[in-house]
Amino acid sequence: MSVRLYIGNLPPTFESKELEKLLSSVAEGIRFKAVFDRESGSCRGFGFANAANEKVANLLIEKLNGKEFSGNNLRVERSERRDSGSGGSRRGGNSSNANSKATNRKEVKKFVHSDAPNEAAPDPRWAGELSKLKDLLANQKTPV
Repeated sequence: MSVRLYIGNLPPTFESKELEKLLSSVAEGIRFKAVFDRESGSCRGFGFANAANEKVANLLIEKLNGKEFSGNNLRVERSERRDSGSGGSRRGGNSSNANSKATNRKEVKKFVHSDAPNEAAPDPRWAGELSKLKDLLANQKTPV
């Protein structure tokens, strides 16, 4: 089973061939893919490598973590796979997940607690004004 590794702190202008050469000097059969910015097309400073097994992955971490590469010290560690529900993409997650959140929000019923029996509770922002208005109407002498 292959192990996915995060390789970070890459210089903005690095040659992928140089990094692949460095990776192959540690072990054979390691595939690396850099992550590029969509707008500028330049490397975002990290990428992912696939090692054949646990032993090769541990060896890569041991040999390359903190090693100097083109002026930067590499950061090599195991990659944690994102859950499908984490929604880490720029577009806010997948559409099926967004739809399920919207339906869950509709299902939630909010309750306003009140001492009044089965009467709609007044808006707390206007409760003071409402009580003054009720007092004025109660004290009114002429019938309405």
